Amino acid sequence: MAANKILIADDDKVVHESLGIYLKAEGFETVDVYNGEEAVQKLGSDSEIALCVLDIMMPKMSGTDACKEIRKKSSVPIIMLTAKGEEIDRILGLELGADDYIVKPFSPREVTARIKAVLRRTGEQAVSMDAGIVTHNGLSVDIHSYTVMLRGESVICTPKEIEILYMLASNPGHVFTREVLLNKVWGYDFAGETRTVDTHIKRIRAKLDGEGLGWSIKTIYGVGYKFEVE
Repeated sequence: MAANKILIADDDKVVHESLGIYLKAEGFETVDVYNGEEAVQKLGSDSEIALCVLDIMMPKMSGTDACKEIRKKSSVPIIMLTAKGEEIDRILGLELGADDYIVKPFSPREVTARIKAVLRRTGEQAVSMDAGIVTHNGLSVDIHSYTVMLRGESVICTPKEIEILYMLASNPGHVFTREVLLNKVWGYDFAGETRTVDTHIKRIRAKLDGEGLGWSIKTIYGVGYKFEVE
């Protein structure tokens, strides 16, 4: 994957122009689309896109719906843009699998810096998780290919679900607080948004029926979660 191609999905031409100037000055190539449908289509046809900037309020398909569709097939980093500052929108974006969230109005310089930070962080995660695959009875999590297998069958999970599962399963018996999981998986502290972790854990449990396999994700009330092996 090329490390310098950025997809910008926003119906405001001024956003494309302002971000384009800064990104190109930093050596990035920009791909411009103006609605959610075009964003999904472009990501499906261009494997060299390294990161996607998605505005939430777009015609034809919203940024949140586009994020849902993208996450069904791709682990490409996503930064959400929105004019709304309400906490519920911020949390929703993270729960859908976004890697970062920026509220309008914003500085193009800030967005460029955040893009570089997300790309650097995702690259570092791949290197730091160099073991690549963790297995327990009937379960296999491959962080390089972002795949999960249960009893020999593929389980569709979002990138963040896989990163959380890999972290827990790689450290059986270790208790991770919600704050630590937020910091390690999303890259920095999203204060007050620990319920995002709870939502991801709930989804992981719903997808992974480990009954009879001798392992489970345990809730340590008031603290966080751990992967327990009998």
